[in-house]
Amino acid sequence: MTNNRLKIILFWLLALIFASNASMAQINDSTLLMKDEKPDFSTNTFHIIRVEDERAAPKETARLLLLNNSGTSISRVFHLQGGDVFAIKNFINRNFSQTDTLRPIVLTLKQYQLTETSASNNEIAGNLVIECQFGLQREYGVVTPLISYKGGYHYTRAAGQKEVPPTILRRGIINAMSFFNNWLKQHINSDIRLARAVKVNFTDYTEQPEGDTIYYSALRPITWADFQDKPRAGNFEAEVFTGIGFNEQTVVENGLIKLTIAVKVYLPKSAAWAKGDKDSYALDHEQRHFDIAKIIGEHFKQKIAAMVLAVWDYDGFINEQYLETLREQTRMQNQYDRETRHGMDREEQEIWDKRIDTELKLLRVK
Repeated sequence: MTNNRLKIILFWLLALIFASNASMAQINDSTLLMKDEKPDFSTNTFHIIRVEDERAAPKETARLLLLNNSGTSISRVFHLQGGDVFAIKNFINRNFSQTDTLRPIVLTLKQYQLTETSASNNEIAGNLVIECQFGLQREYGVVTPLISYKGGYHYTRAAGQKEVPPTILRRGIINAMSFFNNWLKQHINSDIRLARAVKVNFTDYTEQPEGDTIYYSALRPITWADFQDKPRAGNFEAEVFTGIGFNEQTVVENGLIKLTIAVKVYLPKSAAWAKGDKDSYALDHEQRHFDIAKIIGEHFKQKIAAMVLAVWDYDGFINEQYLETLREQTRMQNQYDRETRHGMDREEQEIWDKRIDTELKLLRVK
């Protein structure tokens, strides 16, 4: 055998081996490429900060029918090139506006699977099921769920139309993004979960006509007629029980949470009692208890007004400050009675009267 003929035979053997390997590589290749496809809409209110995969196992992105060398169809499992989460995030980065100043959204996959089966006329039928959830990324890794999307595609293709499955997979993502984009535009200024800031306005709670409860007013000092409970046994000549509370009203306008807090500083007549001499000095001592409650109620307003409230947990901060307000009132009321000896130490009573009047003026209550 001549050298030339040997070279020709070796060449054809190598060609057959490479052809066989190329064919097998095409069948065994388990990845699909997410090519770019620009959507016909713009996302100028949000960006996808993260993609998460919460699909139930097995996580088969695509189960496709392929023809082997003998023409027999076989089923193969495919995933997106680079991994599903990586490929989807990169696809979104390349084809959608991803400005960091926009609202950060987490896209969570619940279902994302393309399945093919044999159809008539030697065609292949495909079905995509996609379900995902969109959530707003908050501070400290907290994600607030917003809206879920469910969709899908049905198609038929010829065995040789290899571009159809990847096209359907990316169209599923585009449709989900379109759905969320439209929902966000409709709710961005009215949904409290999407608000950008909190603005607080304070009022003093009032009730007309007056019932059993007196709500603090500089124009409405207490009188002996307000002491409507039965006298109690003990060394005290009179006693009142003051309280502090609040009501909230919330509206969302133009993406802003407008919060109105009506602070209640109150004294129930049915819990106030007196015995013995009902002179102006004793009444003033009890009025000062009411004044102290008002001072602490104003401190509650100041603490909240000084803070930039988080839109996702403003009630938590307000409730925390309210509990501290109740503790502060208890401390100050006890200190007042202890130092004045429940009004029996007139010199200390005068000191406290001046202190209370000064603070009420600073707070613009009187």
